[in-house]
This record gives sequence, C-alpha cells and structure tokens, in this order.
Amino acid sequence: MNRRNRGSSSSSSRGSNTYENRQFSDNPRTGSGGGASDSFRRRSDVPVKRNNDKDESENKGEDPADVSFIVGTCSSMCPERERVTRERLRDLGVFERLYGNPSKSSTDLAVKKFCRTLSAADVQASDVRPLPVLEETLKYLLSLLDSGEHPFEMVHDFIFDRTRSIRQDLSIQNLANERVIYLYEEMVKFHVISHKRLQSCSGTSISPMHHLNMEQLTKTLASLYNIYDADRKPNSIYENEAEFRSLYVLLHLNPSSGVMGEPLSLWFRKLTSALVKSKEICFVRNILRLYRMGNYKNFLSATASEATYLQYCISEPHIREMRSFAVQCINNVCYKLQPYPLLRLSQNLLMKELEVESLCHECGLETCNDSDGFSVLPAKQSTFCSPKDKFKIYDLIGIERIKS
Repeated sequence: MNRRNRGSSSSSSRGSNTYENRQFSDNPRTGSGGGASDSFRRRSDVPVKRNNDKDESENKGEDPADVSFIVGTCSSMCPERERVTRERLRDLGVFERLYGNPSKSSTDLAVKKFCRTLSAADVQASDVRPLPVLEETLKYLLSLLDSGEHPFEMVHDFIFDRTRSIRQDLSIQNLANERVIYLYEEMVKFHVISHKRLQSCSGTSISPMHHLNMEQLTKTLASLYNIYDADRKPNSIYENEAEFRSLYVLLHLNPSSGVMGEPLSLWFRKLTSALVKSKEICFVRNILRLYRMGNYKNFLSATASEATYLQYCISEPHIREMRSFAVQCINNVCYKLQPYPLLRLSQNLLMKELEVESLCHECGLETCNDSDGFSVLPAKQSTFCSPKDKFKIYDLIGIERIKS
C-alpha cells in the first residue's frame, strides 16, 4: 500500500493526559478502545522520558506541554522477560514454538501478547517496542495469513491478539505519523479480510470470533480516523483515507446491525470538503441512498462495478440482505398465475441461476419448472422467511475484477 500523503503528513507524536497512573488500551488518543473525538496537539518538542516520581494529584494543573511519554527500547517482537515467563508457563502460541516445543521459543518466533489493562507501574521501556520493531512485527504477522499449515481460525486468533498488542504499544508511546497510519491501515485490512474469510470458514453460522473481529475493526478504524485528523491542513487527505473512511458508512448501513458509532447524519458533517468530493465517499453515499430506497438491482450493480475489495468485503452482509429482500418482493408483488423466471431474477441479483434457486429455498420458498422446462418462482407463497444468522455465501457476478 502506498503511504504517500495527498495533503500533509501528520505529527510525529502527540500529547494527552499525564502518563502517571494511566490505563492503556489500543486507542492512540484516549487510551480507550472506542475512539474519542477530542482533538490533540503535536508533541515533537516534548522531552520524552518517564515520570514515575509524581502522583496523579501533583500532575493536576500541569501544562500539557510538560507531560512526557514512554519511549520503547525493546528490540525484538517480544520482550525477553515475557518470553521467558511464557516459556516457563508453557504459554506459547502454535506459531511461537521452536520445533513444536510448547515450552521453548526464540526471538524470531515469540510475539508480545496483548495485556488488557496496563498502568504506569506495570510498564518499563524495555517492555515496549519502538516503531521500527512494530513495523517488522506487523509485517511478520501478516505473512502468516498465507500459511496453509493451520486452519484460518487458528491463524486469525493469533494475529488478532498480537495486533492488539501492537496498537497498545503505539498508544503507550503516543505515536502518530504517516508510518503509524500505514500500520493502522494494514491492521484494518486484516480485520476486513478476516470479516469475509471467517464467514466462509464458519459455514452457515456467524461465529463468536466473527463478532469479536467486527468489534476490533470498529475500534481500529476509530483510532485510524483520530490520527488522520491530527494536524490536518485544510482540504488535504491522505492517500488511502477516503477508502478507509468509506468503510464506516458500509458498517452502519443497517442501523439495527449492532455496530457502535455515531449516526451517519452526524458523521458526514465532520468530513472535509475534499473527502466529501472523493470517489470513494460518493460511492458509499450512493450505496446508502439505494439501500434505504430498497433499490436492490441498482445497489447490487453499483457494488459490482464500483466497490473496492475492502468495500466489497464489508458489503457482503448487505448484499445478502438485499437479495433476500428482492426475493420477498417478487414473491409478494408478482401474480400468482405468472411465476417469475429464475433466469431473470439471477440477472437482477447478479447470481448464477442455480444459486438463485438455492437462495429461494433458504427463504422458505419452493421453485418449479414451467411448461417449457424453465425454472420459475411461484408467487404469493406464505412460507417466506428471511435468513438471519444462517446463510450461504454467494458471489456477486462482476466482482471478479477486484478479487484477490
């Protein structure tokens, strides 16, 4: 992915509350996983060192410019003391075991685990990885996605935890620059692609890990958006910002999806004019309009012809929903004595004819052959039911242009 900035680069570091007694998570601005909206300032002129000699009460009223943050010194993917402890406890992931030994690892295999809560007293500079090490760690983790030796669920679980640890180290050090943006974009891509692959692995049901992956996707996106907004020059956007911003809209097309976040009406108002005019945002605004209108034919056609691969991965649940809605409309609206040809329905839904027949059966409807031997869908059946957690994955004809 190109890390070039179409406008301006963000700052190299930024301030927040005092480090003392702070609890960290994977949000680089607030220390919470959910993505706060307050702005933050550049901290390139701040001397960086730990301040553990003052308690929290003494730091109240202190000039934010005087606040310092830790700088990691760990030169490997996992701090030595953590690796030794986990070897002793036999707490090594399958990818960390040296020659398969559950009690032995190495600096080339062990990767720092995520710790849910960390306070200043728990953190030492030798336990925190600086940016260059975090970059190499993420590169190594993403290389495991191509491994066919283990099931994808196992690979995902390992990368899922270790990328949370990467975000935590970024947060602890208050890092924010173009290189950090690239890391967050790569982690978002991991969660988006996993969103699709986990559905394929789970067959006909949505697994708990799928829900956790979606939760971390929204948190990582919130953190990425916060960094995008830091020290932005007027009417400038980053190279890939518009595409990653558009994912928020696709995640929130259906208000009942359960994905947390502010309403789209408020979210759109915060976009810069350059983002609003971008091709990616124009696409998702059109998709949002078609979705709300129930225009399934144009919704599917626009997705097949304009969506990027990341947008398509996020859109798959909405594609299934619109196809189910289309079958419901045909069943309710058409005349009972004039069954609807499945060939025409497959063309409208951008599916293969046999897949349309399978979809109709999933919706509780029967199909049959007419007098000419063509498959048709009899209308006015009272057995229609919309598939919810159980579904099959059907490709969108035309999306082959972007599939990898």
